[in-house]
Amino acid sequence: MPHRFPALLAAPPAAKGRLLLVNARVFDGERLLPEAHGRLLIEDGVIIDVGSDDLSPSEGALVLDVGGRTVMPGLINCHVHVWPRLPTPLRGEEPMLEGTAAHFIQDGLRETLRMGVTTLRDVGSQEGQAQEARQAMRRGAFRGPRLLTCAKIISSTAPGGRFYGTMYREADGPDDIRRAVREQIRWGADFVKVMATGARSNELEDPEPTQFTDAEFAALVDEAHRLGYKVCAHAEGHDGVAAAIRHGMDTIEHGMYLNQREDLLEKMVQGGQFLVPTLTGYYFMAGLGEDVVDPADGVPAPQMGAMLVELARHNLEEGTKTMRMAQAAGVKVALGSDGHTEPKGTAFELVRMVHHGLSSTEALTAATKTAAEALGLAAELGTVERGKLADLLVVDGDPAVDPALLTRRERIWLVLQLGAPVAGQALEQEVGRLFEAKASEEAL
Repeated sequence: MPHRFPALLAAPPAAKGRLLLVNARVFDGERLLPEAHGRLLIEDGVIIDVGSDDLSPSEGALVLDVGGRTVMPGLINCHVHVWPRLPTPLRGEEPMLEGTAAHFIQDGLRETLRMGVTTLRDVGSQEGQAQEARQAMRRGAFRGPRLLTCAKIISSTAPGGRFYGTMYREADGPDDIRRAVREQIRWGADFVKVMATGARSNELEDPEPTQFTDAEFAALVDEAHRLGYKVCAHAEGHDGVAAAIRHGMDTIEHGMYLNQREDLLEKMVQGGQFLVPTLTGYYFMAGLGEDVVDPADGVPAPQMGAMLVELARHNLEEGTKTMRMAQAAGVKVALGSDGHTEPKGTAFELVRMVHHGLSSTEALTAATKTAAEALGLAAELGTVERGKLADLLVVDGDPAVDPALLTRRERIWLVLQLGAPVAGQALEQEVGRLFEAKASEEAL
């Protein structure tokens, strides 16, 4: 239900009236539709029909010829951290002021939307930053992707609480954990995230054992599900993944060693749980550049200690095996990059998923249809079909043939958010003039 998702309540106003896209190649979230289905009708921000050449607009509709380009659902990234990429002042330069970070977050979100990403799930950021950015977008300060947030990550008292600023809410014992769940919902969370295990990105935590006892896990899941919220589990080691599955958590983040436990993959299929592989996170921790697709081609520039760099490379090998095995076993795989708000991060995660074993279509589905299902937004997003919100991407080319197109800014031809043109190469050129002319006609 919409009231369970502050991210839906914070959506910008939908476009008014009818918009007919013609001469399109439609990727619906699972497959490329036959050429006869090259028209798409949107009304008041909602897709009302996808059809053939006999689909015609009503009087007053705006017709947009997309020139044979691919129309597809907006990309969805299920695992990002809404943190700013702040430059480091040189010695003697003015230090960064505290509020400067918000401007860099805004820039990252705006450029992420420009790259065709219309929905992000924030899985941990500094206190209030994601909620503040979402509130600013809701009130018209800037345009960015639809933003789901967990508020704070629920962790046991653990070393991670020393490493990650205000990102964690440490809780111990079933009663404190229930309170922690309620606190995140109080602050506008769309879902609850829990550290089922420690994090591989600091030197003091280990993927084994679990961070909580069974009684504590049970309290967290019961309270979140009782209130209508999904649970996202950071889970690396076998015990943590097994606990997340056993207690019915909804998405397993990372889970890189699952290739060693086919029985757990089978249980994920039976339980309908999603895997978010997060390959880009391993690339980052190994010191590989954003544009590196094959680790063998990258020249590492590590920002982490040697132990963690070596572990990241190992986890990338294990994680890619797991992603392939999970896909083959029937586990639903959703895209998540585990990066900050890098504009091209979602597209590079998709390309890496293909490089490491998925087909282009499987990766595109992971970034659209399956991602929406993982977030609990399948009724609203993720596919091009009647009744869905018109968060759409028009790509110059066919990403099912060449997914790397999505990493190229000039190939992102148009981004629609609730039917409104908000970004893209075309909007910066001739289509902007077309919409301005239409607005002028309606004003007369």
